[in-house]
Amino acid sequence: MSEAAKDVKVDVSLADVRRVAELANLELNSDEEPRMLHDLAAILGHVAELNELDTSSVEPMAQVSSVLKAGVSIQGVLRPDVVVPSLDRATVLAASPENDGVYFKVPKVIER
Repeated sequence: MSEAAKDVKVDVSLADVRRVAELANLELNSDEEPRMLHDLAAILGHVAELNELDTSSVEPMAQVSSVLKAGVSIQGVLRPDVVVPSLDRATVLAASPENDGVYFKVPKVIER
């Protein structure tokens, strides 16, 4: 990574933090906002550093299946597919606080 990329600074305002919190349905108090401002700036700074990397020789891909077929060793990264029995619906529903016999009933969390 270039020296310039290591010094990338991203300007983030308190309004940006509040907007992101609103979109994420988070309620930040006045003590949390400065920390979130710092964290958001750090995350965006890291993304800006990544954008400085030369990826012109890297082929775009949406799935790793083509890499796996090419024989690239990624042993230990993917687990083997193993068929296992799922949980018994009646047992799981019986342990839930509220259900209708088929589905869990949960409180509404989005009020918009």
